Amino acid sequence: MEEKGMYQARLRQKGQLTLPKALRERLSLTEGDQLVFYFNEESELVLKPEITISADQAWFWTERWQKMEREAQEDIETGKLTRYSNVEEAIESLERET
Repeated sequence: MEEKGMYQARLRQKGQLTLPKALRERLSLTEGDQLVFYFNEESELVLKPEITISADQAWFWTERWQKMEREAQEDIETGKLTRYSNVEEAIESLERET
């Protein structure tokens, strides 16, 4: 029944629903993904993927941290970095700078 973005599925025992493969692919869904269902203002049922971030990983997605990630990636791409043979060498270099 895939017509103009329409998909069909059958409700199974215990309320289980298998989303059609074409729909899963279109939404880039994989096993374990979270989905949200709600009714919009026109009383239509809406299904949308929900991206959940565990509390212990939330810091990584803050704007500040993402900005630092972009800066670090730019430094890597432009060769603006120093390589050390070991940790001790890196620490010595940091201590010389202070």
